[in-house]
Formats: sequence, structure tokens, C-alpha cells
Amino acid sequence: MKVVILAGGFGTRLAEETDVRPKPLVEIGGKPILWHIMKIYEAAGFTDFVICCGYKGYMIKKYFLDYFLQNYDISVDLGRNDVQFLGEPSERWKVTLVDTGLHTMTGGRLKRVAPHLGNETFCMTYGDGVADIDINAIVAHHRRTGLKATVTAVPSPGRFGILDLGKSDLVTRFHEKPENEMGYINGGFFVLEPSVIDHIAGDSTTWEREPLERLAQEGQLSAYRHAGFWRPMDALRDKRDLEALWDSGSAPWKRW
Repeated sequence: MKVVILAGGFGTRLAEETDVRPKPLVEIGGKPILWHIMKIYEAAGFTDFVICCGYKGYMIKKYFLDYFLQNYDISVDLGRNDVQFLGEPSERWKVTLVDTGLHTMTGGRLKRVAPHLGNETFCMTYGDGVADIDINAIVAHHRRTGLKATVTAVPSPGRFGILDLGKSDLVTRFHEKPENEMGYINGGFFVLEPSVIDHIAGDSTTWEREPLERLAQEGQLSAYRHAGFWRPMDALRDKRDLEALWDSGSAPWKRW
């Protein structure tokens, strides 16, 4: 099963870091948060990634092109014009990096990578959030429902859009950033059927607006409730908190 990671946004609320690099490359413990997210999926057996690049996307491409140079010893034979990488790779990922446009919205980015997904169920998440989440449990939940889409629902910290949950954890309504309202929110970590692409009009479509709202109205959006650790890296404070957890040696999302 392929994993789509949305990694093209500007990350303006973390401008201290994102002025010089895309948000997914902001480091936690010396590794990009994108690497941490991919390790969460790898721990569950998912190693085929499609990354939606946008802002400073060339830097994400360069990160993977230089992956062996950055992470492994090398032997260079100048006389034979030969380079060997020493040791066994610790990550056996297949990574497809797609330029999905500088100003394309989240739904548009997903639509642009559709040709790389085939006609199979796939996972999708954002390039800036980590959790101590069981990916296989989300997939199993999705398959049990038989619906088009599953979203991970996490308790609201009070600054995100709200998911209204009904019987059997069907999402009955999806609405963005209401005032003075608490509940469950979109925590990313989606499992989706290819048909959800039909709900995306084009580059200007925000995934969290029309597509999710329509899927909820049609009774095709299920919620997987996650009560454990979940943290997006929205601001410098979040980065520092994640750094402190990693440095403590007991980062909750480290499942590998």
C-alpha cells in the first residue's frame, strides 16, 4: 500500500525555520520530521512513499538523492571511476517525489499524484505531524467500514477544525476552526480509496474543505479514534517540545 505525504506548504507559522528550508525538512533530533513520519509507517510495514513537493521542493528531492552520502560510509576509487556505499541500508524505502506546484492546495496536490497511486487503497498524511499510532489498526478499521475514507480523529487542543462523530464512528460533519467549540479534530493519518480523487476539482481545492465535507455528507467518511500521543509541528514552540521529547530518549512516536 502506498503512502502519500503532503509536503508542499509554506509553513509560515514556523518561519524561523522555513525561511531557509521546507517544513518537512525541519529537524527533530538531527533528522527531518519527514524522516520521523516515514519511520512511523515503516514500522508498520509501509515502505512505498509518494511525496507531494511544493515550496522548496528541490531541497526534499536533494535530501533523498544525497541520502547515502549523508548516512553511510563510502569508498571512492578515482582510478576506476567507482563509488561504493558501505553497509546495509537501514531504510528500504521506495520514494517517488512529485512537484505538485508552489501554490497548489492540499486537495490539488493529492489529485496531481493520482497517476502514481494506481487503483488501490492508499494512506495519506501531512508532512509535519507525529503520533504513537498503529497504522495497521487504522487500515483494518478502514477495511471493516467499507467506506471511501477514514480519518484519524484526535482530541482537539482547541485550535483546529472539528469532526462531528455519530453512530459507529461515522463522521456526520466536518467544519474548520470553530470558535469556543471542543471535540475531535482531523489528525491526518488517512486511509483512502482511489474514488476520493473524484471529489477534488483541481489545484485550488483544499482537501479539508469540499472533499472531506462532501464525504461526510454522503456517509463515506469514518473516524478512527486515537487517544494517544499526537503532535503537529505548527510553530517553534512545537518544534522545541518535540526536540525535548526526542532528547529525553522516550519520544512517544518512536515505534521502530
